[in-house]
Amino acid sequence: MLGKIKAHIQHVDILIYNAGVLVNKPFVDLTDSEINQMVSVNFTSAVRLIKELIPMMSDNSHVVSISSMGGFQGSAKFPGLSIYSATKAALAVLTECLAEELKSSGVAFNCLALGAVNTEMFAEAFPDYQAQISAAEMGTYIAEFALNGHKLFNGKILPVSLSTP
Repeated sequence: MLGKIKAHIQHVDILIYNAGVLVNKPFVDLTDSEINQMVSVNFTSAVRLIKELIPMMSDNSHVVSISSMGGFQGSAKFPGLSIYSATKAALAVLTECLAEELKSSGVAFNCLALGAVNTEMFAEAFPDYQAQISAAEMGTYIAEFALNGHKLFNGKILPVSLSTP
Protein backbone atom coordinates (compact mmCIF):
# COMPACT_ATOMS: atom_id res chain seq x y z
CA MET A 1 0.00 0.00 0.00
CA LEU A 2 2.84 2.41 0.75
CA GLY A 3 4.13 2.07 -2.81
CA LYS A 4 0.74 3.04 -4.21
CA ILE A 5 0.47 6.01 -1.87
CA LYS A 6 3.92 7.28 -2.79
CA ALA A 7 3.25 6.77 -6.51
CA HIS A 8 0.12 8.95 -6.44
CA ILE A 9 0.71 11.49 -3.70
CA GLN A 10 3.59 13.95 -3.40
CA HIS A 11 2.68 15.52 -0.06
CA VAL A 12 0.68 14.35 2.96
CA ASP A 13 -1.29 17.05 4.77
CA ILE A 14 -3.42 14.75 6.94
CA LEU A 15 -3.00 11.16 8.02
CA ILE A 16 -5.83 9.55 10.00
CA TYR A 17 -4.80 6.17 11.36
CA ASN A 18 -8.05 4.33 12.10
CA ALA A 19 -7.21 0.63 11.78
CA GLY A 20 -8.28 -1.72 14.52
CA VAL A 21 -8.81 -5.37 15.32
CA LEU A 22 -10.57 -6.47 18.48
CA VAL A 23 -10.72 -10.02 19.79
CA ASN A 24 -13.02 -10.09 22.81
CA LYS A 25 -12.03 -12.99 25.04
CA PRO A 26 -10.32 -13.56 28.37
CA PHE A 27 -6.59 -12.81 28.40
CA VAL A 28 -5.62 -16.38 29.29
CA ASP A 29 -7.66 -17.75 26.35
CA LEU A 30 -6.10 -15.55 23.66
CA THR A 31 -3.92 -17.38 21.15
CA ASP A 32 -0.53 -16.08 20.10
CA SER A 33 -2.00 -15.48 16.66
CA GLU A 34 -4.83 -13.32 18.05
CA ILE A 35 -2.39 -11.32 20.19
CA ASN A 36 -0.01 -10.81 17.27
CA GLN A 37 -2.85 -9.73 14.98
CA MET A 38 -4.07 -7.08 17.43
CA VAL A 39 -0.53 -5.79 18.08
CA SER A 40 0.27 -5.74 14.36
CA VAL A 41 -2.89 -3.97 13.17
CA ASN A 42 -3.54 -1.70 16.15
CA PHE A 43 0.04 -0.56 16.76
CA THR A 44 2.87 -1.85 14.56
CA SER A 45 1.20 -0.95 11.27
CA ALA A 46 0.67 2.61 12.55
CA VAL A 47 4.36 2.85 13.42
CA ARG A 48 5.38 1.65 9.97
CA LEU A 49 2.91 3.86 8.10
CA ILE A 50 3.79 7.02 10.02
CA LYS A 51 7.53 6.32 9.70
CA GLU A 52 7.25 5.93 5.91
CA LEU A 53 5.04 8.99 5.39
CA ILE A 54 6.86 11.47 7.67
CA PRO A 55 9.25 12.49 4.87
CA MET A 56 6.19 13.50 2.80
CA MET A 57 4.87 15.80 5.56
CA SER A 58 5.75 19.37 6.38
CA ASP A 59 4.73 22.30 8.51
CA ASN A 60 0.99 22.13 9.27
CA SER A 61 0.62 18.42 8.47
CA HIS A 62 -1.46 16.57 11.02
CA VAL A 63 -1.34 12.92 12.11
CA VAL A 64 -4.48 11.81 13.94
CA SER A 65 -4.43 8.38 15.52
CA ILE A 66 -7.72 6.81 16.48
CA SER A 67 -7.48 5.09 19.83
CA SER A 68 -10.10 3.94 22.31
CA MET A 69 -11.31 4.89 25.74
CA GLY A 70 -10.14 1.39 26.66
CA GLY A 71 -6.59 2.64 26.08
CA PHE A 72 -7.13 5.94 27.90
CA GLN A 73 -5.47 6.00 31.32
CA GLY A 74 -7.96 6.09 34.18
CA SER A 75 -10.98 5.13 32.10
CA ALA A 76 -13.22 2.14 32.79
CA LYS A 77 -11.76 -1.18 31.66
CA PHE A 78 -13.68 -4.25 30.53
CA PRO A 79 -12.97 -7.99 30.72
CA GLY A 80 -11.88 -9.56 27.45
CA LEU A 81 -10.38 -6.37 26.04
CA SER A 82 -6.93 -6.37 27.68
CA ILE A 83 -4.73 -6.68 24.58
CA TYR A 84 -6.96 -4.45 22.46
CA SER A 85 -6.87 -1.77 25.16
CA ALA A 86 -3.11 -2.13 25.65
CA THR A 87 -2.43 -1.68 21.93
CA LYS A 88 -4.61 1.41 21.82
CA ALA A 89 -2.76 2.79 24.86
CA ALA A 90 0.53 2.19 23.02
CA LEU A 91 -0.80 4.22 20.09
CA ALA A 92 -1.60 7.07 22.46
CA VAL A 93 1.90 7.07 23.98
CA LEU A 94 3.44 6.94 20.49
CA THR A 95 1.48 10.11 19.70
CA GLU A 96 2.95 11.93 22.70
CA CYS A 97 6.48 10.76 21.88
CA LEU A 98 6.33 11.69 18.19
CA ALA A 99 4.90 15.13 18.97
CA GLU A 100 7.93 15.79 21.15
CA GLU A 101 10.53 14.14 18.94
CA LEU A 102 9.32 15.79 15.72
CA LYS A 103 8.06 19.14 17.04
CA SER A 104 10.67 21.07 15.06
CA SER A 105 9.23 19.60 11.82
CA GLY A 106 5.92 21.41 12.29
CA VAL A 107 3.99 18.15 11.97
CA ALA A 108 1.33 17.82 14.68
CA PHE A 109 0.41 14.49 16.27
CA ASN A 110 -2.80 13.96 18.19
CA CYS A 111 -4.81 10.96 19.29
CA LEU A 112 -8.57 10.70 19.70
CA ALA A 113 -9.63 8.09 22.29
CA LEU A 114 -13.10 7.19 21.11
CA GLY A 115 -15.83 5.92 23.36
CA ALA A 116 -19.01 4.16 22.29
CA VAL A 117 -19.67 4.54 18.56
CA ASN A 118 -22.28 2.49 16.74
CA THR A 119 -19.95 0.27 14.66
CA GLU A 120 -19.75 -3.46 14.02
CA MET A 121 -16.65 -3.72 16.21
CA PHE A 122 -18.37 -1.97 19.11
CA ALA A 123 -21.46 -4.18 18.76
CA GLU A 124 -19.25 -7.29 18.93
CA ALA A 125 -17.49 -6.03 22.05
CA PHE A 126 -20.69 -4.82 23.77
CA PRO A 127 -23.63 -6.72 22.24
CA ASP A 128 -26.14 -5.55 24.87
CA TYR A 129 -25.30 -1.85 24.61
CA GLN A 130 -26.55 0.65 22.02
CA ALA A 131 -24.06 3.45 21.30
CA GLN A 132 -25.54 6.95 21.07
CA ILE A 133 -23.19 8.13 18.32
CA SER A 134 -23.35 6.84 14.75
CA ALA A 135 -20.24 6.05 12.74
CA ALA A 136 -21.15 8.88 10.33
CA GLU A 137 -21.42 11.42 13.16
CA MET A 138 -18.05 10.36 14.56
CA GLY A 139 -16.52 10.39 11.09
CA THR A 140 -17.63 14.00 10.64
CA TYR A 141 -16.08 14.93 13.99
CA ILE A 142 -12.80 13.17 13.15
CA ALA A 143 -12.59 14.86 9.73
CA GLU A 144 -13.14 18.29 11.28
CA PHE A 145 -10.55 17.58 13.96
CA ALA A 146 -8.05 16.37 11.35
CA LEU A 147 -8.48 19.63 9.43
CA ASN A 148 -8.32 22.01 12.40
CA GLY A 149 -7.28 20.25 15.62
CA HIS A 150 -3.56 20.84 15.06
CA LYS A 151 -4.20 24.58 15.41
CA LEU A 152 -4.94 24.06 19.12
CA PHE A 153 -3.37 20.71 20.05
CA ASN A 154 -0.14 18.80 19.60
CA GLY A 155 0.84 15.63 21.42
CA LYS A 156 -2.56 15.28 23.07
CA ILE A 157 -4.70 12.25 23.77
CA LEU A 158 -8.25 13.55 23.77
CA PRO A 159 -11.17 11.50 25.09
CA VAL A 160 -14.18 11.65 22.77
CA SER A 161 -16.95 9.88 24.62
CA LEU A 162 -20.50 10.40 25.85
CA SER A 163 -20.78 7.18 27.82
CA THR A 164 -19.03 4.19 29.36
CA PRO A 165 -18.61 1.92 27.57
